[in-house]
Parts: sequence; C-alpha cells; structure tokens
Amino acid sequence: MNFAKYFLSFMLHLVVVQGSGPCPGVRLDIQEKHVVMDNGIVQVTLSNPDGIVTAIQYNGIDNLLEIVNQEYDRGYWDLVWDEAEKSGTKGRFDRMEATNFTVIVENDEQVELSFTRIWVPSLEGKLAPLNIDKRFTMLKCSSGFYTYAIFEHLKEWPAFNLDNTRIAFKLRKDKFHYMVIADDRQRFMPLPDDRSSERGQTLAYPEAVLLVNPVEPEFKGEVDDKYLYSSESRYNRVHGWISIDQLVGFWLITPSYEFRSAGPLKQYLTSHVGPTTLSVFHSTHYSGEDLVMKFGTNEPWKKVFGPIFIYLNSLLNRENPLKLWADAKQQMVNEIESWPYAFPASEDFPSSDQRGTVKGRLLVRDRYISDAFISVNGAFVGLAPPGDVGSWQRESKGYQFWTTTDEKGYFSIIDIRSGDYNLYSWVTGYIGDYRYDNVINITSGCEIDVGELVYEPPRDGHTLWEIGIPDRSAAEFYIPAPNPKYINRLYINHPDRFRQYGLWERYVDLYPNEDLVYTVGISDYRKDWFFAQVNRKKDNNTYQGTTWKINFKLDDVNINGTYKLRLALASVHSSLLQVRINNSEANPPLFSSGIIGKENTIARHGIHGLYWLYSIDIQGTLLVQGNNSIFLTQARSTSPFQGIMYDYIRLEGPSSISCTDQN
Repeated sequence: MNFAKYFLSFMLHLVVVQGSGPCPGVRLDIQEKHVVMDNGIVQVTLSNPDGIVTAIQYNGIDNLLEIVNQEYDRGYWDLVWDEAEKSGTKGRFDRMEATNFTVIVENDEQVELSFTRIWVPSLEGKLAPLNIDKRFTMLKCSSGFYTYAIFEHLKEWPAFNLDNTRIAFKLRKDKFHYMVIADDRQRFMPLPDDRSSERGQTLAYPEAVLLVNPVEPEFKGEVDDKYLYSSESRYNRVHGWISIDQLVGFWLITPSYEFRSAGPLKQYLTSHVGPTTLSVFHSTHYSGEDLVMKFGTNEPWKKVFGPIFIYLNSLLNRENPLKLWADAKQQMVNEIESWPYAFPASEDFPSSDQRGTVKGRLLVRDRYISDAFISVNGAFVGLAPPGDVGSWQRESKGYQFWTTTDEKGYFSIIDIRSGDYNLYSWVTGYIGDYRYDNVINITSGCEIDVGELVYEPPRDGHTLWEIGIPDRSAAEFYIPAPNPKYINRLYINHPDRFRQYGLWERYVDLYPNEDLVYTVGISDYRKDWFFAQVNRKKDNNTYQGTTWKINFKLDDVNINGTYKLRLALASVHSSLLQVRINNSEANPPLFSSGIIGKENTIARHGIHGLYWLYSIDIQGTLLVQGNNSIFLTQARSTSPFQGIMYDYIRLEGPSSISCTDQN
C-alpha cells in the first residue's frame, strides 16, 4: 500500500467509532433464559438454551434487531430439510433451536459459546437427522461478533435431504432504511409494510410485489423482490444496512466462500426489504433440485459453515453516511487477510498451519486457432471434491477453494483443508470445463506443485460462425427495457439491466407474430438475440413454445464430413430443447435434450444459472451449399418462466482429417 492510500485509510478509520478508551475485555453474563456477551463496544444477547440472537446493543441503541418481532424471529440460524423420498426444494423450515448451552472459552480476550442440538431416533420424521452445534464468538476490542455452525450426520442415521441453510438478521424498520450490496447496488428501501395486501399487489412470481400505495410515495409503482439483490458467491463478501439517523452500519462479512455450495458463480440472496440481511451457506436458488444435498442411510458427513463476522460501525458526527460502507469494505479486507481465523475453538476448524497449498500453471491449446500454448489471465482454478468434469457447480457437501490465474497462467490456491480433491478450471473465451485427472490429497502443511496443465477445449473443426461470448452468462445479448409499470429504479441505466421484473413478457412485444430470426453475418447478437428463449403468451393466458431460427450460408459442403454444433447454455428452467436442420417440422428432431433444468433464473432476474454444454453432430448430408437454417425449439409451454438462456453457439466445420478421408 502506498503512503497516500494508507493515510486516507487511516483518516477514514479515525471517524469510525470502535469504542473509546482502552478495551475493557470480554464479559459473559449467564442468566436463566438469556446469555449476554459484552466487550464494551457491542453487547449481544442470546436465548438460553436455544441460541437465538435476541438483542444487539451498540452505540447507545438498546437493540438493533426488530423489537416488534418475537425473540425467536430476530437473529437465527435456520435450515430447510425433507425426508429422502420427497422431491422438490420446498421442504420443512427449522430455526434450529438448540437444547443445550455450553461455555467453550471464557477469558478477557475471548468468549466462545456453543448451543447444541443432538439428534436421537425418537426425533425421526420431526427434525433433520443432524447434530447441530451453533457457535458464537466475541473478541476483545472487536466491533462485532462471529458465528459458525457444525452440522453432522452419523453413518447409521436415516437418509434425508437438505435444501437450504443460512443465518438471518431482522433489523429495526424504524432505523435501517438504506441498504448496500455493492458500490453500484445501494439505495433507500421500501418498508415491509409496503408489501402487505393493503399496500402492494402480488405479481405472477409471488416473491415480487408491485408497490401501489407505499408509506413513502417515492416508491409508488416500483417492484420489490428479494431476488433483485442476489449476488454471485465470489462477490458476496460484505453487505448490509445503514441507519442514516443514528449513523450506524450493520454488516455481514463473509471472509471466505470455501464452505458455500457450488463454487464462485453460485448466486445467493443477500439483504432485502425487512430490513433483513442474510448469510446463505447453501441453497438451491438458480440451481434447483440438482443442488439439494441428498444423504443416504449409511452416509457420514460433517461440515463447518463459517465463521462469518457481524460487523457494526458508526460515525462520530454528521458526516457522509457512506463512509460506513467504505469502512465496512476495509473491514472485509482485514477479515479476508485474517482467514483462516486462529480463534475458533472447535477442532473441526483447522488453522492455517493445518492446511495445504496447491500451485501450478494453466495453459490453453486450441489447435484450430493456434498450435501455441496460450497463458490466460483470470482463468478460474479450484479444488472441489472428486467428481466428473464440471461437477463442482453441482457439488454441495464438501469444501471448495478457488483462485484465478495471473497474466502468465500461474496460480496458487492456499489454506486448503485436508482431504481428497480434483482440480477444476474454466476459462472465459473457451467452452467447456477442465479437470486434472489425478486426485490431489491435501495433508496438514503440504505444498503441491502440479506443474504445467494444458486445457484443450472441445473442438472438432474450424469455426464457421459463432453467436455470443463463451463466458457462462447471457449478459452480452439483448436485454430489453422493462415495462414502465414494473420497474426497480436502482437498475435503470445500470450495467445489470437484467435485474428487472417481467422482462420475459417483453419478448412478445418485440416479436408479436413471428419468432426470432438471426442471420449470421448480418445480425448483431447484442441487438438481435433476445437474452432468453421464453414462451409466447397467448390472449387466453396460455403459453406457446417458441422456435428460433439461425440462417447461415455455406460456400461449400463436405457431404461426407460431420459438422459440430456447440450449444453452451447459461441457464435452463423446465425446458425441452430441440434442434432441427433445414426443416422446422422434422420428426424426430436431430437433437432433443429431454426435460432439463429447474433453475428459475428468468423469474428471479438472473443472467445465468447452471452451465450446460451440448455438442451435436450434423452430418454433411443435412446441409446444402448456399442458404441453411438451424431451428432451436423450446417445446414446453406450461409457464411463462420456462425457457433457456444461451451462453454461446458455434458451428464447426468437419475435422480436417476424417475417417472418410483416411479410407
């Protein structure tokens, strides 16, 4: 850090109150129904023995949590689970109330508390078969507190499904009105009252509410929906709320996403109207049933979720409240640099010296572009439990560790928990996934150099044409302006144009009679390729599947060769993709995906879910010299939210050396 930057950071922290005078040390007060941790800066009250955060006292405010709510509905861990034979993602909600309280550490420097719930066979069918240990830690001179949880399923216990787990804090609606997710995603928010039936109108997707008579008239005509504020795991490090009147900030800081499911691109909820702020550790949002944790009868499992840091800050005087956000971001950096923490008292959380390191270099070779080995800056490289190529994005039971390559392709993954892993990667600009075939065994203190790794992306022939950018997102395609009746003002003229309600309905406005037609060499995917292939709404509130047409010319055709169509999908929801060549009525189609996807990305204002890649052979006899057409049909039509987001489409010519040429 240069001196000027350091000085500015130092001056900023001078105006942020972390307590005055020497820190008095951490005190613990155990009462009949409550337990209180207090370090002189923050006082946290938890129910005994349930382990629910009932009060957070800070900066002269008796309770930052919603005092109107019952104590159990203020700050709590929860999970959603179901029995193994059940399908879907809407299971049983459980606030994880503990039954036993234990003091793990109590001294002047630190207090760590444990609230446990032990599963016994008499609870079968009533509670998820898990031992749960919720930990809360307060450190001396710290402006906040930490929490983490240990889940354990023993081998002889029943099978079950785990859909979701998180911690939620519900703040006082009379104090916290300004929400911050990122530098360019922050705003004053409506009140929870505005979502009531008296003030709001529930829309087609029930989480979305049109504010028709809000308490504050400035919000009239806006759509409120918690999914508008989702964030990818890699960016979901700090978010929260500011009380403008008291100049107090409440922040959730996640220093590592090693314990979250499905890798760095997985999208999670953050903060939303309530005022509510969440740290979600596992969910099926934007993934569907593919990401449900399904445990067998004889499957032992243990996982630590967290720790995360609940950080509080305030200003000395009436300065710009956004200094609280700037300070929270700096605190996030401090927490990341301190990871893995040294203070957790559980033996299930390994310290840095008990972890390992993997380093190496990733190169890319695409022989139809160049014979050279290309070093790629910013390629994602990660360790996840052993599985198939690309399995990391559907993996949820283990830990994942990710980094990106430098400009020469070098990478170093540090602080890896002991265990067996595969090394995975994907590279923007290239389709497909890489997996290093050797299982990597991490042991305490090990340093492993895997050397130079070469990813050869799927390729059978030279590119005849392509649509889009292979980046696992549909963001580069045409995203329409929202219907003026359904807007969120935060996202007007915002880079995330896709974060608006009802964009799927704009398709029929743009294509009222005929479906999309894209002509290679003339059309521009940024303007002429709608961001999602959705259903067409009919006058009687029914829906019709759509067929998109790609027109292209071939100067010559090798009728003995095999062409390859690469379809990379950024997200799919309950869809049936069919591909036909030069005959829109061909039966059967050349390719049919079957019913795929349960990601709900379209309804939830996302731009990607899970990544799907299909490679489809097209025999040269199906093509003609001159004009050709590919027809992409999404054939299911029972909902407005069914559809496909494409990432990238490419047609390759026949291999330069085919079996026919060798005969």
